[in-house]
Amino acid sequence: MATSREIDTDFLSDEIFDVLCSMCKNRGKNTDGEKFCVDCHDYFCINCVEVHSQVPVCVNHKVLDLSQVKSGTNKDLPRAPTERCDRHHHKYIDMYCHNHDDVGCSICMTIDHRSCKDIFYIPEFIQNKSYQVASREIQTRLKALAMTFNVQANKLSQDKHKLLKRKEELLDDIRKLRQEINDQLDMLEKRSVDEIEYKFKLFEGKIKDHLKQLQALKSKVPSANDKLASPHLNQAELFVHVKMAKNVESDANKCIEDISMNVTVSDIEFQPDRNLLHCLKQNKTIGMLTEKTVKTDDLLQITGGQSYCVKVMSDENECSITSACYMENGTIILADYNNNKLKRLDSHNYTITGCYNLPGKPYQICKIHETQVAVTLPSQQEIHFISVDRKMKRTKKIGTDFYCYGLAYANNHLYIFK
Repeated sequence: MATSREIDTDFLSDEIFDVLCSMCKNRGKNTDGEKFCVDCHDYFCINCVEVHSQVPVCVNHKVLDLSQVKSGTNKDLPRAPTERCDRHHHKYIDMYCHNHDDVGCSICMTIDHRSCKDIFYIPEFIQNKSYQVASREIQTRLKALAMTFNVQANKLSQDKHKLLKRKEELLDDIRKLRQEINDQLDMLEKRSVDEIEYKFKLFEGKIKDHLKQLQALKSKVPSANDKLASPHLNQAELFVHVKMAKNVESDANKCIEDISMNVTVSDIEFQPDRNLLHCLKQNKTIGMLTEKTVKTDDLLQITGGQSYCVKVMSDENECSITSACYMENGTIILADYNNNKLKRLDSHNYTITGCYNLPGKPYQICKIHETQVAVTLPSQQEIHFISVDRKMKRTKKIGTDFYCYGLAYANNHLYIFK
């Protein structure tokens, strides 16, 4: 039975032992027991034993002074457990199932261990079997568990903090995406408005031109008609006025025909892009939330490390290795960013066996052949192909229209990343 102090839990020992008052213990207090009830198998302090004696059913119980139990005058008196069952609070944990190495009250044994053969009454079992409880070993394990709980609690607290931080980052990503969508929609709206403004400006210009033509023809028609109606015309004059009148008539009819062919206001419509609306309606969200499962067993772990000097005499700056590439001949090609060099490192003795000067700062190396590598020079917007067979030399280079940083080679294809 555990108390707030370290005690000897050898139930068969005749040495002095400490016990707690059962009634005080049930109330969360640690009070030393000074009396023992043979019938109840409980220990009581001075105050609680008086309460116990006043209970009608306990009046005739045999109560012993604790010194009688310690002195061994009642060795036949079993040390009865005082821990009550969590499931059956009116019962004590006084039964032991040897088959399952588990303890419980009599009701627990009846329910959970009815098929077990080796069930014992604990006081008799520990007396007959000379059973000793290895409490110190268990206490050590429990302390280790308590420390583990603290570590796990701290880890969970950190995970919660990271989780909340990640949540805010994801929400911020959603807000940024929404802003990008809004900006794109604003741009589409502006283009549509500009198109309408342009079209209507053309229509308005045509209407103004037709009005000018009508105004000009409006004055010509009456004038031509008056000239034809004059009674003092000779044949030549009449001929001329008739031809001129026909020209006026032709111009007027053509103008009227052009006006009738114009697009009217009722013919102008705006046709929305239904595909855009359909796409927005089809999506339930503006993005997908994915979870990456990382198996810790599959992660690489560093088991050791060693520092090596890769500086050569011609280096003017401190070495800064931004990338490395392992070749099949056992050498490692290093990219020295600060010194604008590729360096060949012997992987057996970790010494530099060769260098190649580049026109810019190398960022990443990628193996593309048994004896050839590609290296990016972002500031030059170039990719250089270097033969590293014996003496390192450039075989070719390609230019890009962007700052290239990443390289990958697979299936005879070189992939370039911005």
